[in-house]
Amino acid sequence: MTPNRPNAHAALRADLLLVAFLVGIDVAARLIPHAPNFTPIAASALFAGSVLRYRGLALLVPVSAMLLADAVLGFDDWRMRVVIYAAISLPALVAFLPRRLRAPGMFAPVMIAGSLLFFVVTNFAVWAFGGLYPPTFAGLVACYVAALPFLQQNVVGDLFWAAVLFGGAALVQMAPRLTRRTI
Repeated sequence: MTPNRPNAHAALRADLLLVAFLVGIDVAARLIPHAPNFTPIAASALFAGSVLRYRGLALLVPVSAMLLADAVLGFDDWRMRVVIYAAISLPALVAFLPRRLRAPGMFAPVMIAGSLLFFVVTNFAVWAFGGLYPPTFAGLVACYVAALPFLQQNVVGDLFWAAVLFGGAALVQMAPRLTRRTI
C-alpha cells in the first residue's frame, strides 16, 4: 500500500524507522545467548507485515536481520540459508492478505502455522542437504523426530515474541488515552 496523502514521506520514514527497530531487535536476539529457535525474527516479520503501511518493506525485516546476524555468526551451506531465509520470511507475506485476514484474532493461528511450516521446510532441507541422515524415508523420519524438541521452542518463541510485539504496540497506542484519563 502506498499512502496517497501529503504526509506520505512521513509515513515512509516511520515505516523505515520501525523496520530498523525490528531488525535491530532481531539481530541482537540472535547474537546474545538464547534458547534454540527462540528468536523474534518470524514474529517481527508477522508484525511488520501487519502494521507497515508500505507492505513490501515487511520482507526486509527477516531477510535483513538474518543477513546481518549471519555476517557475524557465519554462513553455512547456501542452500540451507535460502530455505531458512524463505521459511522465516513467510509470516511477512501476511502484508499481502486482505485486511480481514490480518485481524488481531488471526495472529496466533498465523504464527503457529508459520512455526509449523518453518519446521517442516527447514528440517526437510536438513535431510536433503545436510548429509546427517540417509537419503531414505527412514532418514527423513529420523530427521523430523530428532528436531521435535526444537519445534516446541520455535512455537513458544514465536508466540512469545508476537505477544511482546503486538502487545507492546497496543500499549503504545493506549498510552495517550491512559495519560489523558489520569490528568
